[in-house]
Amino acid sequence: MKSQTLSYEKVQAKDEKTHPSLFALTWPIFIEISLYMLMGSADTLMLSQYSDNSVAAVGVSNQLLNLLIVMFSFITTGTTIVIAQLLGADRKQEAAQVAYVSLGTNFLISFVISLLMFILAVPILNMMGLSSELMPDAAVFLQIVGLLSFIQALIMTYSAILKSYGYTRDTMYVTIGMNLLNVAGNYLVIFGPFGFPVLGVMGVAFSTSLARLIGLMAMILIARRRIGLHFSLKSMFHIQRTHLKKLLKIGIPSAGEQLSYNGSQMIITLFITFMGTQALAAKVYTQNLMMFIMLFGAAISQGTQILIGRHIGAKEFDAAYRRCMKSLYWAIGISLLSSTALSLSSTHLLTFFTSNREIIQIAATLLLLTIILEPGRSFNMVIINSLRAAGDAKFPVYMAMISMWGIGLPIAYLLGIQLEMGLIGIWISFIVDEWVRGIFMYRRWRSRVWTEYRFSST
Repeated sequence: MKSQTLSYEKVQAKDEKTHPSLFALTWPIFIEISLYMLMGSADTLMLSQYSDNSVAAVGVSNQLLNLLIVMFSFITTGTTIVIAQLLGADRKQEAAQVAYVSLGTNFLISFVISLLMFILAVPILNMMGLSSELMPDAAVFLQIVGLLSFIQALIMTYSAILKSYGYTRDTMYVTIGMNLLNVAGNYLVIFGPFGFPVLGVMGVAFSTSLARLIGLMAMILIARRRIGLHFSLKSMFHIQRTHLKKLLKIGIPSAGEQLSYNGSQMIITLFITFMGTQALAAKVYTQNLMMFIMLFGAAISQGTQILIGRHIGAKEFDAAYRRCMKSLYWAIGISLLSSTALSLSSTHLLTFFTSNREIIQIAATLLLLTIILEPGRSFNMVIINSLRAAGDAKFPVYMAMISMWGIGLPIAYLLGIQLEMGLIGIWISFIVDEWVRGIFMYRRWRSRVWTEYRFSST
């Protein structure tokens, strides 16, 4: 009896190691995503004490740099899923090979993009109609951070690899360290304590890049210690076509969906510009508050994606199905509670951004509608990431294009512009888009068609 008990405990321990709990994966991811958001805004917040023009210049540059993140992420999305499936199938050697392929591919892609960003920074900013007053600072920031953006691509790749192995806490610690280094560096170059030269935007650009470089070095050391992944140029550039094909099969559709979303949002923002400055301000303030709710859904969906990838690799299809459904209930419940709490305290929170009563009233109404919107968004994130984890990456893209461009945008124009409902009409279009897509995603998951798309079987 004692030996049977010990045997059971060993099996249980092994299972927990193979499939960590959703909570163990999710809470570090939540903190990491939050910190990445803060790192992006730290430059802007600290530069506001230096110069308003510098803030505007860096803000424009960051919009372009955020597009690079989307380009780098299509490999990392595939990395997380393919490695998780291979680990679930206990094919550790192939998982390591995929890790090297993803590192080599993303390095090559990001290095070329980084060089182009350095060379074309000024022409791109001119195309955007940037004023001559802002051009020097914007160009300097974009050229420095853009030239070194391949560092960020490698950080993202190492982070995806470590998360696939379940080491989400390690990537969180690195992100915390990068944030602290970035803030400390910004403090030195903006305020010039202890006789340190005040370098302004150029200093902030170098501070951001240096923090990322140190973060990359930490990632390399952690990957070597945790999973035996050595930083080897020979291994990285020995790119196996079969593994690359798997990465692209997931990554390209995922990037397409993100680009579709960004494109539709740009057009909707154009609609809102017709409504006036107050409408634009209300949109920005509302979405800044909504971001905190979206983080919960994003973290749960990423953790779920890793677990489902493991289950799919191990051919545990019933376990994968149940995991998605449980995560779905958690994500919808948390987003519903948090959006309700946010709406109830909206008037108080909005006073931190503005004293304009009309803007506060509009934004408060939008946050009330968020109680319906955010559960739908969480619904989508969990099931879409689950379908991707199973290898079913194309269906979410097709539905995104049909719903965003065929349903969301026409409703936004009809209600927001033609019927003059303003931002309320825009928010209703968001709600319809999210829930329509969510329902179709749910039907797709229930059909279990995704059981045919497993990568680890090839």
